Amino acid sequence: MTVGMWMTRNLITIGPDAPIAKAAALMAQRRIRRLLVVESQQGEPRLLGIVSATDILHAFPSDVNPFAVLVRETAEERVATREIMKSNPLTVMPDTPIEEAALLMRERKFGALPVVREGKLMGIITESDIFRAFVSIFSSPQAGVRITFAVDDHEDAFGLVAGLTAGHAVHVLSLFTSVQGDTPVCVVRLTGTGIEAMLEDLWRSHHRVLDVLRLA
Repeated sequence: MTVGMWMTRNLITIGPDAPIAKAAALMAQRRIRRLLVVESQQGEPRLLGIVSATDILHAFPSDVNPFAVLVRETAEERVATREIMKSNPLTVMPDTPIEEAALLMRERKFGALPVVREGKLMGIITESDIFRAFVSIFSSPQAGVRITFAVDDHEDAFGLVAGLTAGHAVHVLSLFTSVQGDTPVCVVRLTGTGIEAMLEDLWRSHHRVLDVLRLA
């Protein structure tokens, strides 16, 4: 899966000269936590920076809530968004693997990353988008079983599961490998009438079964 498959394309943006009060009102109205700051160049949106709700809160006095319906007039209201935005933000491309974007967001403690290709703003990938992507790996409208079992280092988990399911009335819905502590594991979701027989073969293969979750 790539960033381009899950990024938000319907962007809500603001210009660099817009007052931060306008940015705050837009965030409150759209119930979002950040805005991309852009300007048009040759008819295309070009990313200048990103401004977050936290940036706006820090720009106002501590006794003022800039996201309230009615905000008393302050000097800070007339500050331009460009003055508080984070310029030249870190970006990813549409073909960046989504796990790389997730790791980058975790390491840098970012809630979102703009998506840019050849200088053109394409979208934004947020924490919510990442969550949707990974939930899709586990979810399925079909009932079945999700089995987590230990594998050896460098073992071909796909080949193992293919061998175990051969001859059984089993359909593999998803399969991925990960590491739990120091133990490499395979997580496979299955459906079909031959799951119990396949599970018996898995036990007999001497792979340690860590969890069997039956999904309605």
